Amino acid sequence: MDRISLDTLQDLPPAVARPAYDVAGTRVGVVHLGVGAFHRAHQAVYLDDRLNAGETGWGVLGASLRSPDTRDALAPQDGLYAVMVRSGEGTRTRVIGSLRDLVVAPEDPERLLAAMTDPAVRIVSLTVTEKGYCHDPATGTLREDHPDIRRDLASPLAPVSAPGFLVEAIRRRRAAGVPPFTVLTCDNLPANGETVHRVISRYAALVDPDLGAFVRGEVACPSTMVDRIVPATTEAERALAREAMGLEDAWPIATEPFTQWVIEDRFPLGRPRLEEAGAQLVSDVAPYELMKLRLLNGSHSTIAYLGYLAGHETVSDVMGEPAFVRLVAGLMDAEVTPTLAVPLGADLAGYKRSLIERFRNPALRHRTWQIAMDGSQKLPQRLLGTVRDRLRAGAPIDRLALGVAAWMRYVAGVDEAGRPIDVRDPLAARLADIANEAGLDAGRLAPALLGVREVFGEDLPADPRFTGPVTAALDGLIARGARAMVEATA
Repeated sequence: MDRISLDTLQDLPPAVARPAYDVAGTRVGVVHLGVGAFHRAHQAVYLDDRLNAGETGWGVLGASLRSPDTRDALAPQDGLYAVMVRSGEGTRTRVIGSLRDLVVAPEDPERLLAAMTDPAVRIVSLTVTEKGYCHDPATGTLREDHPDIRRDLASPLAPVSAPGFLVEAIRRRRAAGVPPFTVLTCDNLPANGETVHRVISRYAALVDPDLGAFVRGEVACPSTMVDRIVPATTEAERALAREAMGLEDAWPIATEPFTQWVIEDRFPLGRPRLEEAGAQLVSDVAPYELMKLRLLNGSHSTIAYLGYLAGHETVSDVMGEPAFVRLVAGLMDAEVTPTLAVPLGADLAGYKRSLIERFRNPALRHRTWQIAMDGSQKLPQRLLGTVRDRLRAGAPIDRLALGVAAWMRYVAGVDEAGRPIDVRDPLAARLADIANEAGLDAGRLAPALLGVREVFGEDLPADPRFTGPVTAALDGLIARGARAMVEATA
């Protein structure tokens, strides 16, 4: 069977949407760092809409900072791939053409830096996950002892990290008299624009104090909030794309109908008219971000750890159990909602109902194990910020504590049947050492993990209103199991 490419676009059946513009003639105006599944299901789709509308200067050069997998899959396809929007009502398939070039940074860092220095590039966006910013999740500051940062500071002209690439490209543009691009982070960080600005300003200052002052004063880093559930691609999705298109696609994307992109409207060099593609351009992203991080992401992590421990492979499987639905609804209503400043005109009740329905979507095979990855980076934003607000208000944290305890039980590395858990986390080796030393004893394991200051900071481990409920919940998970604890807490 032939493969999707510019030469085979005309062979697509009428039911499959495809670019209405000259794909080969599109100019690159965006460099995107971290060209993974989420970017290709989210930002690349919005940009494809704008290319279809005639804004042909906003094609994307996608850069992988680690693995060549995406380039190897999509380069033979001229960057084309299918996005399949799946729900209980069926599947809609569309071919995306906005990804016009691909580069693997470790193989050719100079090519990536040259692209970022090109005056035609006005935006550099990122989805490198929380760990890609080389920052301390508990404080939002640059980790100056991070191995990649230490490597880049020793050789700043040949970077390996996202902050290193951003700052070196800005330095080169400045030297050439080219204004700096806008840095548009699309990762789940609190105040993500402010966070990336703080990180790159500090890194730049360590390279050169004058460059640090320039980055701090001249580089725009608008905050954003992104929302779309994008499971990892499996052979089932490849088969589905093959059936829909009559063509092979090495890396199609399956996703849900819902999509949201809220953006602080601050782009000194200009931007595509993303509002005409459905994005929300606002003056303050913070309330939208908090809603999403605490309601969706916080619930997702809670579902992932407890659901995995209870033996469920996917989120929709978890949400097939009424007790889990009650737990998630109670978490959102009783413990998260009181901490939110709801944006004017937002339908909070409707948003929460929509989350439950999205989690239940049987067409998405979103694995609990996938969501459970990198928990040490995610917990501070998804659960612990809410915990701190609840404690300040003197309010209970029973469901939040159960979510935190479920992470502790998960990173202990052995499931309830005694099988090993493949824990994927930047701190995996350290967490494993802690768990091996403490064993499955809540009285030892909880305080040992609470000592990981990058996750819990200095305040929470010293607060018995937090440590007590978390230790009790962990003890219950070890003694009774996840399903029984969900039933008791929901």
